[in-house]
Amino acid sequence: MPTPPKEPRKPPRRTAERILEVTLALFNRFGEPNVSTTLISAELGISPGNLYYHYPAKDELINSLFDRYERGLTELMRAAEDVRNVEDAWLFFHMLFELIWAYRFLYRDLNDLLSKNRRLETHFQFVLKNKGKAVQQVLDGLARSNAMRIDIRDVEPVATAMVVVLTYWLSYEYVRDPRNALEPESAGAALLRGAFHVLSLLSPYLEPDQRAHLHTLVGNYRKGD
Repeated sequence: MPTPPKEPRKPPRRTAERILEVTLALFNRFGEPNVSTTLISAELGISPGNLYYHYPAKDELINSLFDRYERGLTELMRAAEDVRNVEDAWLFFHMLFELIWAYRFLYRDLNDLLSKNRRLETHFQFVLKNKGKAVQQVLDGLARSNAMRIDIRDVEPVATAMVVVLTYWLSYEYVRDPRNALEPESAGAALLRGAFHVLSLLSPYLEPDQRAHLHTLVGNYRKGD
């Protein structure tokens, strides 16, 4: 019998990339303050010197992961312009919470990180501004499509309240249930609650059919859990 052709070998992942993936998993699981570079190198099975060669300081790991998050956020924010109804908005905010969840260590330890890392302190100002701009685009799209009616004077405070919920929702989840809230098995319910509570801030302004559809969407997601 002819020998079956060998499958091509996959190229090994670059060490720097693998370091970031493992660091993100550890940060998300234990919280950044509780993860040392010694633990990261042990988890990777490499020497501390090899880790330092790629990332000479822990802050460089944090900054590299934040850069990834910021790029993903910038890409996602473009979708805000396409929101025309509650279903579009639901999908947008759910995707936004999925991104936040993927880098949840940033939000779990946000105040601590900002107090220690000047670069993050500066860049998170841009994150808040971009979130605020995207949320206002969502409100504009819903209003233009007659999905809701909102006084122009209410747009800025409502958008700010939505950004606050987006930014601190995972902290709220953590306070509610510190042992389980940020574990992977809790993700679905946490994202669902977050997206719903962000959109519920628009409930007084939504047209009746759009408000009803929001509750239908939430109900459908809960059935799928």
